[in-house]
Amino acid sequence: MKIVRFSHEEAIRFGIVDEKELVVLAGDPLFAGFDTTGERVRLADVALLAPVIPRSKVVCVGKNYRDHAAEMGGEAPAAPLLFLKPNTAVIGPGDAIVRPPQSERTDFEGELAVVIGRVAKNVSAENALDYVFGYTIGNDVTARDLQRSDGQWARAKGFDTFCPLGPAIETEFDLDGGARIVTRVDGEVRQDGPISDMVHSVPEIIAYASAAFTLLPGDVILTGTPAGIGPFEAGQTVEVEITGLGTLRNTARNA
Repeated sequence: MKIVRFSHEEAIRFGIVDEKELVVLAGDPLFAGFDTTGERVRLADVALLAPVIPRSKVVCVGKNYRDHAAEMGGEAPAAPLLFLKPNTAVIGPGDAIVRPPQSERTDFEGELAVVIGRVAKNVSAENALDYVFGYTIGNDVTARDLQRSDGQWARAKGFDTFCPLGPAIETEFDLDGGARIVTRVDGEVRQDGPISDMVHSVPEIIAYASAAFTLLPGDVILTGTPAGIGPFEAGQTVEVEITGLGTLRNTARNA
């Protein structure tokens, strides 16, 4: 099922997508389950928000597609290369990506995002998917010039608005179903690759990350981007589409 977080009549709520309507949930399904209120609202009447705001962190994996590692000038790491984004970087579908004045080049990176559903510490790869609530789309926005000049990635990856997520969390996504990531800028395809090209699989990433730090319900893992990364400018619209998950769309502006 597809779960969304939305604003309607000055309230923020959660719902299950049922064609052109939302079945309203009684609370956040990560913590309150899937009890419904009996209400339905039209999708056209709501504003979709980021489907989850991580309680503690966004865990990201760098250079997890060989073709992307090559375009960055190196080999894919032998183990997952982890870094963090603050939860203040998260925005939802339709929200503006704000290009900071400190950077002259802001890049898109379309990615599959994993939403953790329960506390995970030292889990095995064999059991890792038991800890997943669902999947959504992410854009690991990067100030590329700052990434290169800083030598570490916290500032370049962590600006406010640099983690668009959405539009929905799919709880039944098939990792082996042939899904592709396609990123467009103003309708022009810039990235197009299958998620099967990941160097380190989703279960391997969860196991590796949970061995370092506890993953909490609502934490998000961005699993890496295929080749084709590049810049976008103020006024341009970036769309990231993943088969079965929909399209995440955000327009950029300058600060």
